[in-house]
Amino acid sequence: MSATTLTPTGAVTTEPAVERSSFARDTGIVLMRELRPMLRDPFSVVFGLVQPIVFLALFGPLLGGSLAGSVPGGSVWQWFVPAILVMTALFGSSTVGSNLLYEMQTGAHERMLVTPLSRSSLLVGRALKEMVTLGAQAVLIVAVMVPFGFRLHPAGALLGLALLAVFGIGLGSLSYALAIAVRKQDWMFWVVQQTFLFPLMILSGMLLPLESGPGWMQVLSRFNPLSYIVNAERALFSGEIATATVAWGVVAAVATLAVGLAVGIRGMRRSSD
Repeated sequence: MSATTLTPTGAVTTEPAVERSSFARDTGIVLMRELRPMLRDPFSVVFGLVQPIVFLALFGPLLGGSLAGSVPGGSVWQWFVPAILVMTALFGSSTVGSNLLYEMQTGAHERMLVTPLSRSSLLVGRALKEMVTLGAQAVLIVAVMVPFGFRLHPAGALLGLALLAVFGIGLGSLSYALAIAVRKQDWMFWVVQQTFLFPLMILSGMLLPLESGPGWMQVLSRFNPLSYIVNAERALFSGEIATATVAWGVVAAVATLAVGLAVGIRGMRRSSD
C-alpha cells in the first residue's frame, strides 16, 4: 500500500504516487532532450536505413533464387523482411552506448547527473528515444517492401513492432550499462559489442535457415534468445498471433528487458563513481 505523510501545511501526500509521477516526468524530459537532435535532423533516421536496404536489395534476391522452395511459409520476403527488422533493432540498440560514451567524454553526462532527474529516467528516456527511431525505420522498411510482394497483416505487424520495442529497450539498456562499465577504456565497448553481435545474429537463423546447418549450430541456437525473437517476428508478420512461437518470443523479449533494465539502471546509478 502507499504510505501517506503529513506536510507542515497539513496536506497529505502519497509518496509512491509522487515518485511514479516524478519518474514519468523525468523520463519525458530525457526523452524530449534525446529526440530534439533527431527532429532537427531527420536524415539520421533515413541514414540508418542504408544497411537494411542493402541487405534486402542484395541478399534478398540470392535467397529468392536458392531458398524459394525451402524457407518456412514458402515466401522469401515474409521470411526475410521480419528478420531484417530484428537486425535493424539489434544493430541500432547494441550501439547506443557509444552515444553515452561520447557524452561522458564531453562532460554532458556529468552535467545531467547533477540535475534533479532520477538516474533511472536517464536510462529509460534514452532507451525510449531509440525505440522511436526504430519504429520509424521499421515502418519505412515495410512500406518499401509491400510493393515487392511482402504481405502486410496489420494486427500481427503492430504486435511485432511492440515486441521489437520491448527487446530493443532491454538491449539498449545493456549497451548503456556496457558503456558505463568500460568508460575508462572506451575501445573495449566495440570489442565486446562486436564479439557478441555477430555470433548472436548468425545463430538466430536471421540470414539463413539453420535447419540445414550442422547439429552443433542448431543446438546453440536453442540457447540464443534472439532466435526466439526472430521466429516470433516471422510468425507475427505472417498473421500468426496466438502460437507457441510467439509466446516464446515474448518470453525472450521480456527477459531481455528485465535483465537490461536491472543492469542498466544499476550502472547508471553508479556512473558518477
